[in-house]
Formats: sequence, C-alpha cells, structure tokens
Amino acid sequence: MSRHFQEHSYGNNTYSRKIVLLDMKQGDVNGDGYMDNVYLYGIKHDESGTFADQITLVIQDGLSNQTSTIDPMIFLGDFSKDNIWDILVSIESGGSGNYGFFYIYSFNNNIPRLLFDFEKYNNDYTFNVNYKDLYKVSVGSPSHDKLFTLDISYKGFDYLSQLYDENGKLKQPVKGEVLAATALYPIVTNGKSMSFDLLVFQRIIGTSNSDTLGYVENLLTWNGTQFISTILATEIFGTKLSSTY
Repeated sequence: MSRHFQEHSYGNNTYSRKIVLLDMKQGDVNGDGYMDNVYLYGIKHDESGTFADQITLVIQDGLSNQTSTIDPMIFLGDFSKDNIWDILVSIESGGSGNYGFFYIYSFNNNIPRLLFDFEKYNNDYTFNVNYKDLYKVSVGSPSHDKLFTLDISYKGFDYLSQLYDENGKLKQPVKGEVLAATALYPIVTNGKSMSFDLLVFQRIIGTSNSDTLGYVENLLTWNGTQFISTILATEIFGTKLSSTY
C-alpha cells in the first residue's frame, strides 16, 4: 500500500490532495493466529502539514492478504464534566470478533489529552470464565472483586451433553472467555448538565467464538482524573416462559 495523489477540479480551480499512511501496526487482530497489518490513512491537502482528515482504517489479513476498510465515527459530548465537549472516536472492526477501537480526547485550551484508551480498558477489565457443575458458568474479575454466575441450562441437550454427564457434572474442566470491548455508548446521566457517562460492552463466550453466553456491562463515569466503574454487571439472554405460567 503506497501513498498517492488524487486530483480534483471545481470550476476553474484544481487542487491535489494526498492520501498518506499516518501509522501502521502489526498484530493478530482477528484471532486466527496470524499477524495482520493495520494501517491508518488520512488525506492531507498540504504535504508538509500535520493535519489530516477523512481518516480510514485498513486491515490486511495476514493469512489471506485480503483487506477491509473501516471509517471511524466521531461523537462530541462532555465526558469530563467541565462543560466542554470532548471527542469520542469509535471504529468497529467488522470482523468475527466484533470488537472495537475507542478513544476519547479532550482538546480544552487547544491541548490534546487522551481521556479513554480502549487498550488500557481491555487490560484493566479482564475476567476468568469457568464452567461449573449443574449448568453454571462463573465470570469473575479478581482485580475488581466481582463474581457473576450464569445459568446455561437453556442451551439444550445437544450442547450440554457434550460438557456434562447425566447428573449435571462436568466431564472435564471447561473455560470460556470475556473478549475485548465490543461496543461503547455515551449515556446521559445528568439531564441538567447534559454530561455523558460511558456504557461498555464485552462479549462473554463459551467453547468457541460463536458461542455467546452473554455480555459484561460496565458503566464508567469521570471522577476528575480518570474513568471509574460505577456499575459492573452481566447481561444474559432471556428464554421463553414455561407453559406452566
């Protein structure tokens, strides 16, 4: 992938703009065990300038070399409770992992400051997922002293019989996983000031990436220096009411 110019004409005026590679990283971002290339491109109207717009994220699969293009989304809102809008940048991966890239910046007094970094968040909010007897799954966060128990008895015989014997005991230890942040939503919690908190979702998976057991929900609020968790909970899927009701 190379840098190149695009020339545009409007009326009698012609100008050129340059698509520039702003940054590049390598890592396994789709979970297939192969290193992928992640490129960040932008358009510069002045080759020597530092400003770029129309930012585009390009992901090149390390196994197939196929590329996917993602355009960031921008939301403006007051997250830091100072009555000045902050900038939320969200990029959905579009892959099977259904994860996302999220940043919040303050630009108060023309000074850029990173308030939220999805990588730091993912490192701070990790969980242990373990299957238990009697069709239960524990989701625990030792660092935050939280434990949740999911009931997976609704999964059905074909699923459960692979993991449990006829008495509901595990045939062998089974682990799941809580994936990286998959979605982040601004939430208005103060109608008078119209400031925002953040609601972050992480997907809980069982025996495979397609085996979704539920979600971890985390409501974050700015305490003056950083985002802290005010409500940490799990969301599970509902089932049909029993005919006895």
